[in-house]
Amino acid sequence: MRLASAKRFDWFGAYVVGLVTAIGGGTTRDLLLDVTPFWMLQPSYLIVTGFALLFVIFLGKWVIRLHNTFFIFDAIGLGLFVVVGIDKALELNYPFWVAILMGMITGSVGGVIRDMLINEVPLIFRKDIYALACVVGGLIYFVSFKLNFSPVVMQTTAAVSVIVTRVIAVKYHISIPVLKAYEDFKNEKENDRK
Repeated sequence: MRLASAKRFDWFGAYVVGLVTAIGGGTTRDLLLDVTPFWMLQPSYLIVTGFALLFVIFLGKWVIRLHNTFFIFDAIGLGLFVVVGIDKALELNYPFWVAILMGMITGSVGGVIRDMLINEVPLIFRKDIYALACVVGGLIYFVSFKLNFSPVVMQTTAAVSVIVTRVIAVKYHISIPVLKAYEDFKNEKENDRK
């Protein structure tokens, strides 16, 4: 909703952006897994999004100052969403590689939809370690599973690995290399000839 505020959306538009961010990844996951989307069975996400909107409306200036705090909460949420996505796919007896993808989708697709709605290039396509952090968490979950850790330990280590990967990547400006365009290659060849 902070991004919707920066784009000067009205209250309803900000609510829609916040709701899509919260439920977009899980909805996509549930549709791919052929189950009823989770928010259709539990209205709490609709209600919590409404409270989040009120928080931003009444404490907007204070919220803007909490950028780093919100980053940490976003990283924690990402880790938890990944674990939820993995668990749901495994409960439905999908193979582990599907579960890892469902964890990534649960964690990152809501943000992709949000960024498209606010007319931004999605964060995960801008060399940021975001979806890749979800994959790291999924792989850690898989390794923990193979080592016969308890479900709580598997879930905790997976979530913590997502959070730590995300925080380290941002703190130390670690990113994925940008795909070079044809023009970049052409310019490099011309520079090599000179």
